[in-house]
Amino acid sequence: MRIFIAIDLPGSIRSEIERRQNFFRAALSHSPGDAAGIRWTRPEAIHLTLKFLGEVTDAGLERLVEHLGRLEPFEAFSLEVKSFGFFPDARHPRVFWAGVMGPPELPALSVLIETAVSDLSFGKELRPFSPHLTLARFRSNRPQTVLEAMSKREEDVSLGRFVVSEFFVFESKLSASAAPEYRKVTRFPLR
Repeated sequence: MRIFIAIDLPGSIRSEIERRQNFFRAALSHSPGDAAGIRWTRPEAIHLTLKFLGEVTDAGLERLVEHLGRLEPFEAFSLEVKSFGFFPDARHPRVFWAGVMGPPELPALSVLIETAVSDLSFGKELRPFSPHLTLARFRSNRPQTVLEAMSKREEDVSLGRFVVSEFFVFESKLSASAAPEYRKVTRFPLR
């Protein structure tokens, strides 16, 4: 099974994300060339990934849960969803995202998880942790001038704040005909 570790989002944030996606879609409808090839992420499928692990056996999943269960107690913390951007950039976009702003506890949690799974033969993440929520993916990496201009105008708009009090191991089920389905496998509460 395909596994990743992530923070789930409250319904209020999902609702605001959906509202913003609709806002961007409506503006792009006046520019069909820019709207072509954008695959919007379903709001209910958006999460804050802490670590993607890929294919894991049942035995590997058991070991993963055991290792994560040994993490030192970690205090709950607040995050804010704010700003928009592109990976790698708006001239050659692959991903359109909403930013996640938080205290040092967020990258510290990512490092703790990376360390906890390092003994389990999962590849070490070489890129620095860049917290974001994927709003859309692009089938071609044509410049997104309209979306870029809109995202700059919206950079100070907050989509809301929420308290992180837990994270999850998720299973990702891929399908050739539909968007991936995500299922929570195990919950890890923070203090």
